[in-house]
Amino acid sequence: MSSKERSLFTCLSPALLNLYDVTNSVVVIIDVLRATSTIATALHNGASCVIPVSTVQRCIELGNEMGGITAGERDGKVADGLSYGNSPFEYPRSFVENKILVLTTTNGTKFLHMALDNGAPEIITGSFPNLSAVCEHLLKTEKNVLLGCAAWKDRVNMEDTLFAGAVINRIKDHFTMHCDSSKMAENLFLEAGEDRYAFMRDRGATHYHRLTNYGLEKDIRYCLTADGANVLPIFKGDRLVNG
Repeated sequence: MSSKERSLFTCLSPALLNLYDVTNSVVVIIDVLRATSTIATALHNGASCVIPVSTVQRCIELGNEMGGITAGERDGKVADGLSYGNSPFEYPRSFVENKILVLTTTNGTKFLHMALDNGAPEIITGSFPNLSAVCEHLLKTEKNVLLGCAAWKDRVNMEDTLFAGAVINRIKDHFTMHCDSSKMAENLFLEAGEDRYAFMRDRGATHYHRLTNYGLEKDIRYCLTADGANVLPIFKGDRLVNG
């Protein structure tokens, strides 16, 4: 497939996924605050893999079976029954290297399994900490691209749309793009400028307020900063590995 024969679409919420054909697409799961930022960080710091699961119960079961770290959140807080949460700062190399991380989150893991069920042949995860790795991979692929924003309980959010816009801004010249949501995402990214944290704060982004109320400003700043964990998490079998 030549460069301009490849299409690029942006799905702003899992609730809209049924509108897109993903059967010949690389699907990029985007959950900036904080699942996909944490996945990139854990793999960058040497985790052997990250296994995304839909439920807390399955997370506990699999963690016990495999001797893995059980982690995840519900509504921005550590889920009951799990040992660790969804902050990238919980997974330094000294803790996570050569370990399995079993992770469940409110939005990101849900969208990943939906994409699988819809026949996506290739799934990667994206966030600002691994922006360049994602873009480099998409430029090399011969497949179409769907940027899939995990959103917040199916409601479109600002940070995932911003990341989609950042990717589009870098790679759009290599794809056919007849997609208003992609153009909207890029326009939002350009409007935000370099200080994405201030943009989220000044625009009153709901997830900014949610995490700030939990004292997680440091997490937000990290998750909006490019290339701090520049690896390519790619889904193989039942797990994400460093591609």
